[in-house]
Amino acid sequence: MDTIDGMRVFLAVAGQKSFTTGAKRLGINTNLASKYVRQLEKRLGAQLFNRTTRSVTLTETGRAYFERCASLVDQFDELEGLVKEQQSELAGPIRITAPTGFGSSHFVNALRPFQLAHPKVSIDLHLSDQHIAIVEGGFDLAIRFGQLKDSTLIARKLLNMRFVVVASPEYLLRNGEPVHPNALSTHNCLLQLASADPHHWEFCIEGQLKKFEVGGSFQADSPRAVAHMAAGGLGIGRCPYYVVEPFLKNGELKLLFEDKEADEFSLYAIYPSNRHLTARIRALIDHLVEFF
Repeated sequence: MDTIDGMRVFLAVAGQKSFTTGAKRLGINTNLASKYVRQLEKRLGAQLFNRTTRSVTLTETGRAYFERCASLVDQFDELEGLVKEQQSELAGPIRITAPTGFGSSHFVNALRPFQLAHPKVSIDLHLSDQHIAIVEGGFDLAIRFGQLKDSTLIARKLLNMRFVVVASPEYLLRNGEPVHPNALSTHNCLLQLASADPHHWEFCIEGQLKKFEVGGSFQADSPRAVAHMAAGGLGIGRCPYYVVEPFLKNGELKLLFEDKEADEFSLYAIYPSNRHLTARIRALIDHLVEFF
């Protein structure tokens, strides 16, 4: 067993908390992943995982090894990447997490020209509307909306995006159109749980940002689900503009409070500050900045 390969398997299993899922991520079978980890533990003379029939967790030694191991593998990848970069060819895997709606539409449109230009770079894109831990999840890069709260991460801004309030003409005909955000308390508001404060919507009132409490009969962790329910006439939703744009164009949704929209929020490419970016990841981030 090559030590670097063993470290890669260890990182994948630790990140997924599962030999089966970690092995699948690497494209190997579970038995081989288990063999690599056992050999690594034998080489180190230490137990890295607590194993039960239901769970796989890091031992105290395993957690310490994980912190250093990720950095070492990154540096090894960077060294390989630099050599390949000198040969004018980027190659290797990039694992990314991104929001479901944006990731499955706008983001893949941005990835396509990059992969056409660099066919030996393989992209593993994981779509989720939940904030996933980058290092623990084994990701190289995260694409996220909103302010960065984790000081151990670095963010590169990609674009600004409006956050808009919408409702269907059918809903407004039945319930009336609110003329001020304080009237939202009398309406069925559809909540996006992935936002920082789903029960309060922010507006710009006479030059000042103010929050208004909202509530309703539907909530979801996906902005796309909120947009579809709003288009179906269930209530008033608040979503990123990219999610509702198709519904606005075909008339299924109408913008509310355009003159009172709060400041735009931003989309970022995020990566750990303690990692050395490989040439292929640096190239992808530069491409995304230029594309958006």
